[in-house]
Amino acid sequence: MSMPPSSANSAWAGWPIDREIVLARVIDAPRSRAYAAWADPDQIQKWFGPEGMTIETREIDVRPGGTWRFDMVAPDGFRYSNRMVFLRMEAPSLIEVEHGSDQDDDPGRFRMLVTFDEQGNGKTVITLRQMHPSKAQREATIGFGAVEYGGQTLDKLARHVAAGGA
Repeated sequence: MSMPPSSANSAWAGWPIDREIVLARVIDAPRSRAYAAWADPDQIQKWFGPEGMTIETREIDVRPGGTWRFDMVAPDGFRYSNRMVFLRMEAPSLIEVEHGSDQDDDPGRFRMLVTFDEQGNGKTVITLRQMHPSKAQREATIGFGAVEYGGQTLDKLARHVAAGGA
């Protein structure tokens, strides 16, 4: 699995493990296709989010400094507002974002690093790391279902890229 960047200027350097959630999945697709599914505005809207959720985008600009504002809409119609600010994109190996609700200065926002590690067999290991601002928030996020929902999201990504993406 990928380890977060460890340079002194990285937000990941020295990050406390008790504030981190880590998910990983082997994807049956080359790294370039898996990366494109995250980096292409048309593709990410098709697969992102847990099972049963649909995405309604208000704004999407997938590039460093760009923002994706969207609602995840549950089957019962409940809306979860989201905002991702893309901090770093290094094709085809990593994407780093700040993710939270669609409000300025959201105290619950967290950093997320997605790495794409190509395997010799044409598959890719996707590792998704969330850095939460406190241990309490990490625990609350896990209690809300972040691990299960994150796993569902990665499963949807796997199905999307296995079908050829786009």
